[in-house]
Amino acid sequence: MSLNAAVRTPQTTPESPSKAPRRWLQPVTGTAARRKPKLAYALIALGGSLAIGAAQIGLSLAITQDSFALATLTSQQRELDLRADALQEELTGLSSPQALASSAAGLGMIVAGSPSYLRLSDGAVFGSGTGAGWTSTVNPNGAGAVGNALLTNAGVDATEETAEDSATTTEEQLPPSITDGLPSPTTR
Repeated sequence: MSLNAAVRTPQTTPESPSKAPRRWLQPVTGTAARRKPKLAYALIALGGSLAIGAAQIGLSLAITQDSFALATLTSQQRELDLRADALQEELTGLSSPQALASSAAGLGMIVAGSPSYLRLSDGAVFGSGTGAGWTSTVNPNGAGAVGNALLTNAGVDATEETAEDSATTTEEQLPPSITDGLPSPTTR
């Protein structure tokens, strides 16, 4: 025997495939089996998104409608404020002392002179006034009357004529409505 035969080196034998380490990465040879999606989950998601969209559209329409209603009410409030101001100005003119004196003169009333007193027990008149025979020298509609821009008509029927014309003059004195745009001059 030779030395080589006596010293035998152990030969490595290939390991069996069952003991080989398993590889984590493997080539893809086919598509994986897909799971069937749940139809109920898809319908719930679709229904939820449609409900959210419908709610947003509804809120948008409601807000838009409210803004138009607010604009209309604001315009009406402005017109009513202007009419109230015009009527207050007219009331101030009609309740001025000059208007009251003119109305009283138109009704046949006279401005009182010095005061006179009547004693009821015997009917005696005390004071410097002479009674019904006295006439006033003050004429509220005469040349000494001060002009009043708040009064439209002076005279006997000033109150009646002013009351009849108040509706038309109030309409005429209001500024133009800006619902059709801002007023502008006509140019060539």
